[in-house]
Amino acid sequence: MSVILEASWTCFRGSRLSCWVGSCGVAIGSDQSSLIPQDTDMLRAWQQSVKDMPVMSGLRKQPHLKRPLWIIVLVTFVIIFLITAYVFPLSSSAACYIFSSGDCSLYRQPSFRSRELTDEEKISHVVIREILNAPPTQSKNSKIAFLYLTPGTLPFEPLWDMFFRRLLRRNYPMQVAWGKISMVDAEKRLLAHALLDPNNQQFVLLSDSCVPLHNFDYVYNYLIHTNVSFLDGFVDLGPHGTGRYSERMMPEIERAAFMKGSQWFSMKRQHAIIVMADSLYYTKFRLYCKPNFEGRSCYADEHYLPTFLNMIDPGGIANRSVTYVDWSEGKWHPRSFRAQDITFEFLKNLASTDEVIHFTSDPKRRVIIGPCLWNNVKRPCYLFARKFYPETLNRMLIDFSNYTTV
Repeated sequence: MSVILEASWTCFRGSRLSCWVGSCGVAIGSDQSSLIPQDTDMLRAWQQSVKDMPVMSGLRKQPHLKRPLWIIVLVTFVIIFLITAYVFPLSSSAACYIFSSGDCSLYRQPSFRSRELTDEEKISHVVIREILNAPPTQSKNSKIAFLYLTPGTLPFEPLWDMFFRRLLRRNYPMQVAWGKISMVDAEKRLLAHALLDPNNQQFVLLSDSCVPLHNFDYVYNYLIHTNVSFLDGFVDLGPHGTGRYSERMMPEIERAAFMKGSQWFSMKRQHAIIVMADSLYYTKFRLYCKPNFEGRSCYADEHYLPTFLNMIDPGGIANRSVTYVDWSEGKWHPRSFRAQDITFEFLKNLASTDEVIHFTSDPKRRVIIGPCLWNNVKRPCYLFARKFYPETLNRMLIDFSNYTTV
């Protein structure tokens, strides 16, 4: 069963973030004083001694800048460079390798062989290009559509009531099988209904075990005032990543383009429309990414959207989710949180985390770490978190007002 909840909020306050990088200029002056000999004989003797001095051959030309000034200029340049890198951290691979101690595979862009596109690809690319080039829909009342995939009622409904302050509910039931393409179908159905409202500009997919980590104002400003989709995606060369790839997806989807990520996204309207329009790439995953296919199990909800959207608009994807999930235990399912896990400090740590962590499934089980960027500025990663047992509700209700305002 699937439930869609929509919440609207109009923000009249404009905000601007200005980052100033100051450089220090150093002025070096010299005070010249005249040498006036008081004794004429001493002056003549001094002049004669200068004439008698041997001339040294091979004298080197003095540099234009004195050594102390070179040092000052060099140190100033290094300081400016470091300050700029800190205030404006880059998402490129070069910046990652310079400033990050973790694995930078997250930033490697897939490479594709040059080839002639099929007729189906050309048709698809024309439609996608037109959607991406179209100006964004202008709305004086921009809203966020919250889409919930849940088998029944929301166990955290009282908490979401507190979050929204008011709740608008519409139910769209359908049969969904875990790990199959029907999970993607459910997501697309929720998106389709939410797209009917032209004021909906961002679409957040959540589960019944999700909880908010910030208040609604913070979440609204975080999502509305950026122009990317927060869709998780990274390259996993292990059996649970590219090991699930089928050569039958060729030529449209190459192995190098096959990505993995969490299904819980926040998607901008342009990308949601593209997902609705796509048939070519969706069909590839429907036919060749499913459990127990050709001796391997592929799960479309973990691969379709990360692969597809990174192929057609890599610059418009943040390659991270705004929903926290703990995969550190290395099991088939992420860690679930009980009532004893819920403390004020625990929730504040989740809300303030500013680095995203991915774990690969290869034998080395590499840890991929990257900064969370919001409009090219490092910011907290997560607006929501999962998986929480219903028994945590009372504790969450007690702490919600505190950890979302501090």
